[in-house]
Amino acid sequence: MTLVLRYAARSDRGLVRSNNQDSVYAGPRLLALADGMGGHAAGEVASKVVIAALAHLDDDEPGDDLLGQLREAVFSGNSAISELVASDPELDGMGTTLTAVLFAGSRLGLVHIGDSRAYLLRNGTFAQITHDDTFVQSLIDEGRITQEEAENHPQRSLLLRALTGHEVEPSLAVREARSGDRYLLCSDGLSGVVSLETLSEAIQIPDPQACADRMIELALRGGGPDNVTCIVADVVDVDYGEDAPIVGGAAGDGSEEQPPPDSAAARAGAITAPPRPPVQRFETPVDPPDPGRKRRRRLRTLLLLVLVLALAGGALFAVRYWVMRQYFVGANEERQVVIFQGVTGSILGVSLHTQVEGSCPAGEQNCEPIYLDDLQGAARETVRTGITDVDGLAGARAAIAELRTERLLPPCITEPQSEQPVSGQPSGDQQSSSVQPTSSAGVPSSSVSSAPNSAGFSIPSGSVVTDSSAQSSPSQELTSVSRPSQSPGVNCRKDR
Repeated sequence: MTLVLRYAARSDRGLVRSNNQDSVYAGPRLLALADGMGGHAAGEVASKVVIAALAHLDDDEPGDDLLGQLREAVFSGNSAISELVASDPELDGMGTTLTAVLFAGSRLGLVHIGDSRAYLLRNGTFAQITHDDTFVQSLIDEGRITQEEAENHPQRSLLLRALTGHEVEPSLAVREARSGDRYLLCSDGLSGVVSLETLSEAIQIPDPQACADRMIELALRGGGPDNVTCIVADVVDVDYGEDAPIVGGAAGDGSEEQPPPDSAAARAGAITAPPRPPVQRFETPVDPPDPGRKRRRRLRTLLLLVLVLALAGGALFAVRYWVMRQYFVGANEERQVVIFQGVTGSILGVSLHTQVEGSCPAGEQNCEPIYLDDLQGAARETVRTGITDVDGLAGARAAIAELRTERLLPPCITEPQSEQPVSGQPSGDQQSSSVQPTSSAGVPSSSVSSAPNSAGFSIPSGSVVTDSSAQSSPSQELTSVSRPSQSPGVNCRKDR
């Protein structure tokens, strides 16, 4: 008896996304799934490049070093992403997850990085066998949140590890393969939408293809907010030579120039093709390929990778051209209202826009820059998030002109400070005088100080003086009218 894989794979764009950035490969020895990220075509390219780097593993006998082969293939795919980013720095930030299984009879190697998942159904028990490389999973591991809290956490999609072209070590493990095992590989478009309980029920469907179809259906019923991809694979016993046909000489025409339509090379060549119906299921062990055939398949894989890179370059050029034609009004680090070229936001810390003009066009005279604190509250929040509904650079300038004429706070009024003489104190140009009378009794004289009054004469110290002007009549009382307090940035703008 021989252990082989019987498998089915499905991938769907979902109900919200405009394109499918997931890539999937299913063969007699290799099951691989990658969920790209980076927006537009970048994520799609990253996932395709990594899957293409692993495709040759389906052609070769895995041998004893399952994990070594997986690790080398992952590093090759990650290096290809690095080369793409080096050729165009604006691609920095694109990347992909990866979950893959390399099957070798009674053993299988598992490689994982990111938040795509692998599950195992064995003896009626359904359990996740990969560990999510996400921020919320780290919080769960530390006991700071529960699994239920993680499902609604605002940062549940934040990845801690992925293949982005930077040096990273994937998680690797060897597992025992048993007849009757069923494996489910899926992107977070399935595991993030469908509950574990529902998955554990759907995985019981006997036929792998029907099971994969049901998984996609459940994700779409849940709203289909993301691309959704899954592989369902059974480990089964096959009596080699009796119960299953032999693929190779009996199915092919004997030519080595063109691979059979069901071969790994043909499936690898379909990576850049549009989505097609689910892949066929196989139950047949593959005859070991001869060395010359291996070299030819590797050459085809290399040519495929070159083609993918060429297509990626064209797609990325188109994306960059579109982005550079976009403008919006926002605030820079100095909180000045300015015009940016590009689109709002960033990808893994890389900004998607650059400042091209301040709030005053170049060369314009008598124009004062506008700052966030100069704007009314609602307008301030609008600028902080970005005014994107503008028609090119001219539209952005018109938006700033509208802010200047209709959305500025009134200027703060600063009144000059004047010092008033205090009642009973001499004015600045009057000097106090002192009289030193001499006692007739020969007692040392005491100093008697006097100060000029309003009439211009001195009053000795100690005298009691009643000034009728100090008794104010009602008609003489002054009423102080206080101006409302002014707070720059709240109800007025300060003079810069």
